[in-house]
Amino acid sequence: MGNYLYEIGNKPGLRILEVGSREVTGASSARQKFSNAEYVGFDYYPGNNVDVVGDAHKLSSYFKDGEQFDIIYSSACFEHFAMPWLVATEIAKLLKVGGIVFVETHFSFSAHERPWNFFQFSDMGLRALFSPALGFEYIDGGMSNPIVGRFSSLSDKYLRLRTVTGLYCHSQYLGKKVAEVNNFEWASVQLEEVVGDTKYPKPKVG
Repeated sequence: MGNYLYEIGNKPGLRILEVGSREVTGASSARQKFSNAEYVGFDYYPGNNVDVVGDAHKLSSYFKDGEQFDIIYSSACFEHFAMPWLVATEIAKLLKVGGIVFVETHFSFSAHERPWNFFQFSDMGLRALFSPALGFEYIDGGMSNPIVGRFSSLSDKYLRLRTVTGLYCHSQYLGKKVAEVNNFEWASVQLEEVVGDTKYPKPKVG
């Protein structure tokens, strides 16, 4: 997915914002990959590849009124946001209508950087954060890097050594902002605006 972002975003006149840009596990090539565009790196701490330091829960407050981006993306960060629904709202404020958002985070992964390890996301969880209610259209997403799991001998007796299916390391969401939603409040969102026409499975009878 990174290559896709570079292909569509590395063009003169486009503005790219990476949320969580600091080099943690290795050198970042983002600035070079977006060499023809205007790349801005945002992170909670100063460091290599960081242009703006701040709290992602208040992301828009670090930029000028009316300042927006063509692409906003984040990799391996949403699990570290204490209130990710607020970060999604802030991203929506800074993204142009027609702009692209991409989020890659964890679905199943070891606890890390504690105590700042708050959430694990399925692909459907990311779609709920970036839903039509917030002005987004889903393009693509899913879960990747399957994991083979099993409960350990230290688990509760009824679970010991049982296999666990449906585990994936990463979840991704790619979407487009199709509408400007002013004065958005999560408390005012109707459930159907987030889940669409899907239905929760009915209980099995008998």
